[in-house]
Amino acid sequence: MVKKIINNPKDVVKETMEGLLLANHGKIVKVEDANAVVRPSIPAGKVGLLVGGGSGHEPLFAGFVGDHLADGAVSGNVFAAPAPDQILAATKALDHGKGVLYLYGNYAGDNMNFDIAAELAELEGISTKTVRIYDDVASAPLERIDDRRGIAGDLFVIKVAGAAAAELDSLDEVFRVTAKARDFTRSMGVAISPGSIPETGQPTFEIGEGEIEIGMGLHGEAGVSREKLMPADELVSRMTDLILKDLPFKAGDEVCLLINNLGATTMMELLIVNRKVREILAEAKINVHDTMMGSYCTSQEMAGFSISLLKLDDELKKYYDMPAESFAFTKR
Repeated sequence: MVKKIINNPKDVVKETMEGLLLANHGKIVKVEDANAVVRPSIPAGKVGLLVGGGSGHEPLFAGFVGDHLADGAVSGNVFAAPAPDQILAATKALDHGKGVLYLYGNYAGDNMNFDIAAELAELEGISTKTVRIYDDVASAPLERIDDRRGIAGDLFVIKVAGAAAAELDSLDEVFRVTAKARDFTRSMGVAISPGSIPETGQPTFEIGEGEIEIGMGLHGEAGVSREKLMPADELVSRMTDLILKDLPFKAGDEVCLLINNLGATTMMELLIVNRKVREILAEAKINVHDTMMGSYCTSQEMAGFSISLLKLDDELKKYYDMPAESFAFTKR
């Protein structure tokens, strides 16, 4: 049994949202009759950006609702997709005449429910487009990139999409920029211990003492291999090599780097990881424009981390560099 500081396990999603709303001091508001939050003052004629997915990955997704980021977020139960009626309610709250872009991780339940919501929105006269994030290089080979999972690279795509949606007045153009950010993002994660589901208190997977899962998914999905725990430099070298070969990244590229804590990894460990990633990128003559380290896309108390790279061009760099502010992410 995994110990957690909660009340009734059935109330964790509702109480999490209540705590987030209070922490935002009016910068986000709840959508009536939906487990969704939106910015309270969205300009007329703005393309709306709706993100979402299962709870349990905090601060993803609702923590990234704010200026030049997402306009709203809809949350399902822990590790479960939000229902179509919840997505539709958030869509209606965000539609200001130019349509709404859906942005979420590429998981079967999310795909199905957002697609249903898009059909319902169309019946309401609301235009939508969808970008599914599939940055996890471990989850399928490149020729089946559409089958890959979305993991911490979500943050880079949300950042670019939010800035684009604030500047561009066409849903088609916001879709184009967002899809490019998605296609230029690659990630890989590892885990040494599982997270858990609050309602059951049980671990999401089992792993032996002294073992590590390379390529582990956010919900405990299998990676590319399970091996004996190895020194950080060896592990990071293997992960970064797989990421660099996949796009591929090459000498002269400029990238943003994210070292993401999956829940229970210390900053000490993340800094050691960052040291080796930067050494590898320098040897490859890849310039790092910006670095982020911390808990952005978690899996409860899973111990592990992921590495994400976003390849920049002039357009993506412009939108990435625009100031942004939300509860979980600020860029000056």
